[in-house]
Order: sequence, then C-alpha cells, then structure tokens
Amino acid sequence: MTKLIVDGIEIDVPAEYTLLQACEEAGAEIPRFCFHERLSIAGNCRMCLVEVKGGPKPVASCAWAVRDCRPGPNGEPPVISTKSPMVKKAREGVMEFLLINHPLDCPICDQGGECDLQDQAMAYGVDTSRFAENKRAVEDKYIGPLVKTQMNRCIQCTRCVRFTTEVAGVPDLGAIGRGEDMEITSYLENAMVSELQGNVIDLCPVGALTSKPYAFRARPWELSKTESIDVMDALGSAIRVDARGREVMRIMPRLNEAVNEEWISDKTRFIWDGLKTQRLDRPYVRVDGKLRAASWGEAFAAIAAKVKAAGPARTGFIAGDLASVEELYALRELARALGVRNIDGRQDGTALHPQFGRASYLFNATVQGIEDADAVLLVGSNPRREAPVLNARIRKRWRMGPLPVGSIGEPADLTYDVQMLGAGPETLADIADGSHPFADVLKAAKKPLVIIGQGALARPDGEAVLSLAAKAAMAVGAVTDGWNGFSVLHTAAARVGALDLGVVPGEGGLDAIAMSKAGALDVVYLLGADEIEIAPGAFVIYQGTHGDRGAHRADVILPGAAYTEKSATYVNTEGRAQIANRAGFAPGDAREDWAILRALSDALGKRLPFDSLGQLRSALHAAVPSAAALDRVEPADPAVIEALASRGGATDRAAFVPAVADLYLTNPIARASAIMAECSALAKGRPALAAE
Repeated sequence: MTKLIVDGIEIDVPAEYTLLQACEEAGAEIPRFCFHERLSIAGNCRMCLVEVKGGPKPVASCAWAVRDCRPGPNGEPPVISTKSPMVKKAREGVMEFLLINHPLDCPICDQGGECDLQDQAMAYGVDTSRFAENKRAVEDKYIGPLVKTQMNRCIQCTRCVRFTTEVAGVPDLGAIGRGEDMEITSYLENAMVSELQGNVIDLCPVGALTSKPYAFRARPWELSKTESIDVMDALGSAIRVDARGREVMRIMPRLNEAVNEEWISDKTRFIWDGLKTQRLDRPYVRVDGKLRAASWGEAFAAIAAKVKAAGPARTGFIAGDLASVEELYALRELARALGVRNIDGRQDGTALHPQFGRASYLFNATVQGIEDADAVLLVGSNPRREAPVLNARIRKRWRMGPLPVGSIGEPADLTYDVQMLGAGPETLADIADGSHPFADVLKAAKKPLVIIGQGALARPDGEAVLSLAAKAAMAVGAVTDGWNGFSVLHTAAARVGALDLGVVPGEGGLDAIAMSKAGALDVVYLLGADEIEIAPGAFVIYQGTHGDRGAHRADVILPGAAYTEKSATYVNTEGRAQIANRAGFAPGDAREDWAILRALSDALGKRLPFDSLGQLRSALHAAVPSAAALDRVEPADPAVIEALASRGGATDRAAFVPAVADLYLTNPIARASAIMAECSALAKGRPALAAE
C-alpha cells in the first residue's frame, strides 16, 4: 500500500493503482473520455489531467501509476491536486481542443441528454475559441445496419477500436491517417461482424456512434425506464427497457458483474422492433379450415370440448423457450389437475432431466467462475452463437493469461485460440479414458472447465453423451472440493426453470418429440412452443405472442404477453433466479400467460388455487425454494456428477451439430424483427472465415 495526499486528504492505496483510481478512492471526480474501466489504457484524450506536486506540468491520471509518484524531499507522501488553477486551465485547454472540430449540433444529436462531452463542456468549456480555420470534415462511414456514424463528432478516443479488438475479438474498426487526417473506420467500409457491436453505442462519449434503428425516434426524457432481464438466450443479462407508452423504443445494458458485466448482445439490444410486429392481440378459433377472431369464452369452450373428449392419455402440454417460471408452474399444476402425464418443457429434445440432480443441468462453474478456469473443453457448443456475452467472458480469461481451449464439434471462429479435437462422441470418450493428448492438458489444470452445449445433448443419444461428459469431467479433475467445472450451457431462457419445476413427462408420459409425431395425441397445448412441428391430425392450442410457426399450425390461439409486458421470474443457465419487470402492457385482448392458464382451468372444471400473481408466487416458492432466491446461485450437489458418469449408454458416431444455426432468428420475437432479418441476411452473405 502507498500513501498519497489527494486534495488535502491522505489515502492508502495499492501501488498498482493509477492516479485516476487513487483520486476516485479519495472522492475526487475525474473527467475522462478515452479511459474506460474494462478497456486498455490509451491516454490520448488528456481530459483526466491532474497536478502532481513538484512536476512541471499536469499528468494524465489514467496512465500514471501510483508507484511512479515521487515522495517529498523529506519522505512526505506524494501530493496530488485535482482542483488547482493549473488543472482547471489545462482541462479548459483540452476541452477547447476537443471542441475545435466537434459540430455544435447538441439540439439534434441522437445522444442528446446522454452525452459525456456535453456534460464536461458545461464544466470546462469556455465561450471563445482560438481556432480560426475551417472545421475538419469527415465522411460518415457505413459499418452495418445497427450502428449509425456521425464521424464529424469523433474525437478519436478509440474506445470503439479497443472494444472491438479486445472484448469482441474482431478487427472490425481501426484508425487510418495521422494528425488532422486521422479517421476511425472499418476495413474497406464493410459491415461489422461482431455479435456485440451495439455496445460501441454506449461506449462512444460524443455521439459519433449511435443506434441506427433508434435514431431520431425518441429522446431520453420521453421514455419510462424499467430494469429487467433479457430472455434472448439463457444468460439472463441485466437490461433496461425504455418505453414510450406501450411501445418499447430501445433496450440498453445494465451493470451486473456476475452475469453480463456491462455488455449485451446485438440480439438483446435490437430485438425491440419485433415486439410490436406480427403480434397476437385477440383469441382465434379455426372454423372450416380458417382462423377467425373469437371471444375468450368461445376459445375456452372449444378447448374444453376437445380436452374432455380426448381424455388425459391423449392430451399433451409442451412449453417453449421464452416461458417464465410462473406460467410453467401454472401449466404444470393444470396438467396435474387434469391427470395429464404428457408434459415437457424441452421442445428441442435435450436429454437433461431433473431426476439426474440439479448439478446435471446447471452451469456449475458460474459465469463469473470462467475467469478462474485455467483450461476449457467445449463439447458440442459454439458459445459465440449460443451466448455471445458468455463467449466474451471466455475471451477475457484467455487474454488474462495462458488458457488452452479444446473443442469437440463443428469448427468455428470463437474470437480466441481453439484447438479442434474432434467432431463427435468418440473424441469425448478418448478424453474420458485418458488416451487423448488434451486429457493431459485438462488434468494438469487446477480448475478445468467442461462446457456441454445443447448440440451434444439434443440428439437421440443425448443421455449417453451427457453421462460421457460427466465421466470426462470426473476423469480430468473438473469436479473437486471447491470447484465444479461440469457446466451445461443452455440456449433457452425457460429451460432451467422448467427442469427445476419438473416440467417433464410423468410416468409413462410422452416427451415433446414423441408428442409431435403423427397419431401420438389428439390434443396438444403449446405454451409459446414454436420450434417444434406438430404432425397433422392433432388439435393444437397455441398460447403465445406472435403469429409464428405455432400460431400457423394452431386450431385455437390464445394471445399472451411478451417478456417486457409482465412481471416474471426466469432462471438462467447457472441457476440464478431473476425478475423481469413489466415495461408496458400487452396489446389488445392479450393477457399474462399465468392468468390465461388460470382462466382456462375454470373452463376445464379444474380451478387452480390462486387468483393473483402474489398467490401464485407464494405457492411457487413453497414448491421450489430456489425460485425465491433472487440473484443468488445456490451450489448444486457435486455428487450428482459422479452418479451421472456411471449411467453410461451407447453413443453413435454422428458429429455434434451446433444448437443455434442462425443467431438472429432463434425465437418468434426475433423472426418478427426487421432488424434481425437484416442482420441474418448479412451474416449469411458474409464469406466464411478461415476458421469456419
């Protein structure tokens, strides 16, 4: 620890701190543009200048280490001033310099009200400028459909360049020219390829990079801001939903160190236009082969008649990927009341099951625990597509120090060095029995991490692969006291919640794949299940938000509420329960999903024992205590992994196929989004990289 005196206050800070960190520790506010806590230090904006006693001129506090400060002549602690006349004059000079080329367009800039430059200019700007020449003119760049450029505003802070290079791991942006001719641009003005590129909008401190879909649609002071949770993947990123009236205008990231830090994927950020298109806003009943609008009573009567005629053995329930814990609980209770054993929350056919124990289907290492791993094995997983922000966390750990990463499955560019080990279960078996060279790498690691993707589990031999992965994890020492590296990466936000609740077939019941077969059932109830195709013959009830695949197949449609239109609990891939809050109301006659199931239970003569969301949650928390442990990860019993490893089973020779073929079109909301359609088209038209 090193003693410093900052503005007359003596503090004790680590020697590796920068002066900026030390000053903030003392309570001083340091303005900055280029500096960002999660990016490398550039030291080029000079706005963070402070005075070090004895120095001839102010120093950049972001790039000056505490250990580099000299003590006084008699060994006194170094004295730092952040408010001296020298500092004030220096910062005013820097601000004048920054504003030389910046256009005075605050009234129309899309960052109006949220601009660091505007804020700092109020504190350090002067009313005159010594600059008499014409302002620099820079052409706007095309960098894709998501980020709008106004390069006249650019102050070359290089935050965007450092983010794309360091965090996203793609060389999308860089600088050309020198001095007055320097420009930030993309390579040959191509569209950016990163799935995290939207984060540069938040990073840009001056409005040079803004949201192209959101531009000129609203101002910050018009919007109601609601803290919520993302459901586009199973990570559960913290987000803020900004809405005007009923319409969601934008989605922004919120800080959560344990999950997403301060990043979100482009799908999370730009999905909002899909929330208002192709929406189901009234019940429909199919009559003479055509869907017609109906009342809730008519829809419930049609369902009741079919369910009673079919009986419990010929009725089935399938839950989709975006269902919250509340409606999953209501669905489970309705199925139990009817005596229906054909119920499943795994529409992709994954082999995960609560009977194996909770540790068998969680990301046990936790997302934050990735930074502690010192070797990684990917099994049938492409984290860049399945959870881009989690993939950025793996890259972060890879940049911190040596991290061998091996992958079994399809080759892909994951933004960090990956050793391709093989394509299918044979390679995994070789690692389990120690005959593969990478097994020695994992054994030598103190905290090896084994990530099992849905591409390895959603197949006929999925249970055997899961057991084999557990055997491999045990063999390489991934499950020890204080560390459980056996981690399942989910792709669906609803999946862990469904497994926690036991939304799986009862004794003798059919799973989702079996229910979809021709002649299997007479009545199939789809709770937002759009990724499964029900064969002709069955009477299909679809409860969901969009006119997607499930609604096209349905005989009765019940309009539900999207994740931004209800207060709901979701459990992420590491078993963390989180609350998504309502930012607006569902359109037309659409209702919250749990309320629809409660009303339907009345029509079926099996009334569920709750009349409000509070009552439902009380019953839910009593049945599943983990759903009440908000924002906490309860470690699961690691003994489960050893038992799972002993199950065994026969595997086939088929290679692992990624669970997510198109990142941008994975659910009904995404498929209703014009922005996502454009991103998908660009991704498909892009020439394959060498690693792909």
